[in-house]
Amino acid sequence: MVKRHLPSGSGALLVLVVLIGINLRPFLTAIGPLAGQIDAQLGLGMDRLAWVTLLPLLLIGVGVLLTPALLHKAGPRPLLGAALLLLMLGSALRLDLTSGALLIASAALCGLGSALVQGVLPGLIKEGFAQKVPLVMGIFSACMMGGGALGAVLTPRLAAHLDWSRALALWGLPVLLALLWLAWRVPLPAAAPHSAESGEQRLLPLPRTWLLIACFGIINSGYGIVVAWLAPAYLALGWSAEQGGELVAWLALAQTASGLGLPLLAASRLDRRPWMALAIAMQVAGFGGLWLAPQVAPILWCLLCGAGLGGSFSLIMVMALDHLPDPRRAGALCALMQGFGFMLAATGPWVAARLHHASGDFAAAWQWQLGGLMLMSLLVLRLDPRHYPRAMGLAPSQAEHEGTPLPGNTPT
Repeated sequence: MVKRHLPSGSGALLVLVVLIGINLRPFLTAIGPLAGQIDAQLGLGMDRLAWVTLLPLLLIGVGVLLTPALLHKAGPRPLLGAALLLLMLGSALRLDLTSGALLIASAALCGLGSALVQGVLPGLIKEGFAQKVPLVMGIFSACMMGGGALGAVLTPRLAAHLDWSRALALWGLPVLLALLWLAWRVPLPAAAPHSAESGEQRLLPLPRTWLLIACFGIINSGYGIVVAWLAPAYLALGWSAEQGGELVAWLALAQTASGLGLPLLAASRLDRRPWMALAIAMQVAGFGGLWLAPQVAPILWCLLCGAGLGGSFSLIMVMALDHLPDPRRAGALCALMQGFGFMLAATGPWVAARLHHASGDFAAAWQWQLGGLMLMSLLVLRLDPRHYPRAMGLAPSQAEHEGTPLPGNTPT
């Protein structure tokens, strides 16, 4: 196998990772705090409003699955440029909205843009920062969650002075900054010839691939549920849109800190499972609090949910990249995990909406995610790094030759 290396410019690439990460979540997190205003003007109702979160997650899943094939044809630069243009167009479409269909269409465009980014960046990070994958993946995740916090806390405040749809449309401006940086400063490799060795068809039948998909799906189902319904749940308890947005912001800020912090804490050992266990435990405590005592300590519950979701998202990305040494194969595994995982995650907001319709409150949504976390806690036990080569179909000698860490090895 001939290794490809990024040209000089890792610093510029890191800046791009930060700029893009910030833009991947405001289009989702800005909706919940404005749910009352949106419903009052567009008459969507809870079931149709769920599609503003559900559809992007579903399209992210589909788009990420298509990205490896597109990478072989076009290369990362055109795909990242197309992703940012889709995010800009989706935001611009929200200007002076007059129908729920346009709002859902804007969410679809943003979801496709996010899909391309999340299909391209993990492989680039693995290739450009081979010795610092946990750090850079943590930075990427932290920026995504930080952008989500900004979307949740700033949009209701902007909507107090502008029309709510114009406040949503303003999130196209930071996307433009990322697009200009990509065009101006970032050197990226050209398209790679297709290699059967890196093809998803060899990874898809592996049980380990599906285990990672299940874990990723459960994590992001929780994210979709809490982003879609946290603010509406507290609006139903009499809170204002600004207060609901602040809760989502606290959630996203905790995601930011944990998304960066837990991978750094886990970087000294290849076995990341103890830190993943901590992330799951925090989610159980947070979702349990939202269910059993929502008014007692809402900020604490949001901090626990956010820290658990952010840390587990970063860690599962790192753990997937740990499985294979070749950046293209590792990127293909991440694409499969995210693709099918996001499709699984998309069911979360829909199930929560149906449970709300049946029960009249949001407690069942938190209970649903707690059940998923119980399943995930069992699945994570199987992510023993000593078994990565065997799980990926590599003989020990082949794994050692290719660079897969073997038992007793500590990554730098």
